[in-house]
Amino acid sequence: MTAPGLQRLNDELRQLKAEERPAIIRQIAEARTHGDLSENAEYHAARERQSFIEGRIAELEEIVSSAEVIDPSSLSGEHVKFGAHVWLVEEETEKESAYQIVGVHEADIKGGRLSISSPLAKALIGKKVGDTVSVPAPGGDRSYEILGVKFG
Repeated sequence: MTAPGLQRLNDELRQLKAEERPAIIRQIAEARTHGDLSENAEYHAARERQSFIEGRIAELEEIVSSAEVIDPSSLSGEHVKFGAHVWLVEEETEKESAYQIVGVHEADIKGGRLSISSPLAKALIGKKVGDTVSVPAPGGDRSYEILGVKFG
């Protein structure tokens, strides 16, 4: 995992513990004052939300406690590996795109962060500028040429 990815998870964990958890406890207490809990939709919705929040807190605590942080700026070379920023062109459409290969828990395709376990990242690992990779896609295989690789 990269340091910014770990920071985002820590921020989410802090927000859930400091804001979301106390807010949901207040909502449950408020819903209890409305009488019969068996027919109280607000109470049941708040309890469901509380269950989700507690589950996410436990999940984040597990991820954060076992995270191994890798600093991409300390890496170098011409081959694609974890942490690399990669510039690609899809050969059929000539559409260019750029991604950073990151850990599973910090992936965000819209933000340009590609999970190391994704088919595209798996195809890119070990390749260098000028290489072409083929990736299976629902509409048929797609081919990409690597235009650039940078670390840091």
